[in-house]
Amino acid sequence: MGDVLAGFHAVWEFDTDSVLIRFERGIRRPKLFQALGERRIPYEALSSVEVTEGRRGTVVLHAVPRHGADPLMEAANGQLKEDADPYRLVLPADREMLAEYYADELRTVLGPDAKEPAARHLVAAPEPPLHFKAYDGKASFDGRAVAFRWFWTGASSAKWKCGDQTFPVGELAGIEWRSPEILNGYLRLLERGAHEPGAGEADQDPAAVVFGLGYGPVHESLPFAASVLQAVRAAEPAQETADGAPVRHRTGETRRDPADIADRIRHLGELHGAGLLTDDEFSTKKAELLAEL
Repeated sequence: MGDVLAGFHAVWEFDTDSVLIRFERGIRRPKLFQALGERRIPYEALSSVEVTEGRRGTVVLHAVPRHGADPLMEAANGQLKEDADPYRLVLPADREMLAEYYADELRTVLGPDAKEPAARHLVAAPEPPLHFKAYDGKASFDGRAVAFRWFWTGASSAKWKCGDQTFPVGELAGIEWRSPEILNGYLRLLERGAHEPGAGEADQDPAAVVFGLGYGPVHESLPFAASVLQAVRAAEPAQETADGAPVRHRTGETRRDPADIADRIRHLGELHGAGLLTDDEFSTKKAELLAEL
């Protein structure tokens, strides 16, 4: 099409085989859009296009992605708030005719399998390296493996006993992201060949990090989850040995070094002395650490 359509939070640039969505930056812009920057959406990744009435004198041009075409939307699994949907372009109501025109144009270039789930990801996820702070640890992804490094002020004793964790992409079957805007949000890695993948509470699972107020926000944890999911899907064909058995190479420490525990207890005491930890919090964490000796 070669046209440009500007909305309140984004600009859509139409090409012959895709639309480039450039998200505007600003204080009032959704943080997820700012984190994404821009995304190129092939027309074959779309299932439908619709125009609906928006709020407060606006109209919305909404391109709906095919199931499985976008790792970001697959990871979100319907949990994004309407205003944070990157496939919605909000326009002034007086541009409804223009929105209808572009909706019709997009419908003419949808792929023949538009109504079918995509066999592979067609939209690129944010590129690693990526990292974010969860409530109980720091999550990092370098493109080859996901690492969880526990915070002794937030991690459960079960996670401390398992130690920091590293998960090569080759041993993962997928991810489970529960929005931090929902109670008990978390990011869980689903391991290949696990007896009950995703079972148990996330705060006790060394394959998961949990979110809290200010920890693991959507604009940090969702792009991270999408990037991991894309890498997992891309690696799937090479995930089995010659006899069909899943390859598993999970690494992790089983116990803490005594010197490390002593250092952490000293640091714990400093936080307590500075008034950053209550007496109960100090006693509980100290007991958990001493139990590892």
